Amino acid sequence: MQMGILLAIAVGGGLGSLGRHFLSSSIYQATGNGFPYGILVVNILGGLIMGIVVQLGALKLNYSPEVRAFLTTGILGGFTTFSTFSLDSALLIERGDIFGAVLYMVGSVLLSVAALFAGLWLVRFAA
Repeated sequence: MQMGILLAIAVGGGLGSLGRHFLSSSIYQATGNGFPYGILVVNILGGLIMGIVVQLGALKLNYSPEVRAFLTTGILGGFTTFSTFSLDSALLIERGDIFGAVLYMVGSVLLSVAALFAGLWLVRFAA
């Protein structure tokens, strides 16, 4: 992989992570911590922005590989990896693979949460 693309991803990822922190923290200050509104908003906004960026790139703008990596994998990947999950799901649906899309979406959510609990259990068991 080209060094320029790796640098674009690294810089974008840092900026996206900072954006996630500041936006979600601001929302939690306004709403409290009883429900994860901050990350919910980040995930929804990330999906919206991913759609805009990808469609603009396909129809209007001719992003260089570095700019595409900076915006999608970097900024939006750092802001929320949920945006990439949403894009992959949409691509499966647009290809007509509804079964694959549902399997991917349900599997990703359920297996990721199950894996988190497995990690918690492993550490608690080992401690």
